[in-house]
Amino acid sequence: MKAVIVEELGGPENLITAEVPDPTPSENEALIEVAYCGCNWADTMIRIGTYPHSMTYPVILGLEISGRVVALGAKAKNVRVGDRVAAFIEKGGGYAQKCAVPADLLIAIPPGMSLETAAAFPIQSLTAYHMLHSVAGVKPGDTVLIHAIGGGVGLQLTQLAVKAGARVIGTVGTPGKEKRALDYGAERVVLTRNEDFEAAVLDFTRGRGVDLALDSLGATTLDRTFNVVRKLGRIISYGEAEGQPFKNIRERILPRSQTFTRFHLGHVDPGSDMWRQGLEYVLQGIMTGWLKVPVERIYKMDQAKDMHVRIESRQVSGKLLLSLAS
Repeated sequence: MKAVIVEELGGPENLITAEVPDPTPSENEALIEVAYCGCNWADTMIRIGTYPHSMTYPVILGLEISGRVVALGAKAKNVRVGDRVAAFIEKGGGYAQKCAVPADLLIAIPPGMSLETAAAFPIQSLTAYHMLHSVAGVKPGDTVLIHAIGGGVGLQLTQLAVKAGARVIGTVGTPGKEKRALDYGAERVVLTRNEDFEAAVLDFTRGRGVDLALDSLGATTLDRTFNVVRKLGRIISYGEAEGQPFKNIRERILPRSQTFTRFHLGHVDPGSDMWRQGLEYVLQGIMTGWLKVPVERIYKMDQAKDMHVRIESRQVSGKLLLSLAS
């Protein structure tokens, strides 16, 4: 089979398409013929070596897929050959024509959902759901700040927060990326190249600060975000797209008794009640139409480099997919 591999850390030019052996599913795994793989910022971090969770190199990128089951291990349960499935695969392997996945990680694709949408939602929709509900317990009347609101997770956070009855203010760094977030219910989006987000957020909240802030940028953005979260408020970090943040978190949370955490979807156990509740909620939202998962573009396997250039341009408002069809 063909796969996109990173052998040496570096730029998009280090993505190599190569022939590799088909994976063999273990007794508790299913072999998936991959249709599409979602592209995430984490893929770029793995490629350059800054991903905060351990990976073994050389590595096949890709953390979420959709496709069909073509073979089963002897003890794989609750799945059959031919089933349409999606999956979040924490250790990668999705930029390949076939992928062996533990059966308990598989998500049955509902009738009527396309394979494209099935590859686009798992990481971004479930990350957004669990940060808002499992971690923060967002409730009606809360005010939520979402950095990078025009990106994939930002747009999922916006819709889910609005559905929960929260008011949403966000930030973007690129003109035009505010449009979809506003269409999805955000009340205010700050273009950070033209406006100071701290002043804007404090004005929006009449000086009180937001109840919850969600940040994928890190660096100075996360550092400054503590200044606009109210006393006893919450800050969730889920990425470092702009670089490592200030390290002395204790110093940041002391002035207002704030709560801070760093979220990773891989820490929500598959098969747990929490996992099932989140999955049921987002699938219901997608299938009834109130939770939209916009796909911006689909790339062929030999265009993986172009896909990474595009996501690193910070111009994307939606999801990029890699097509693994032969």
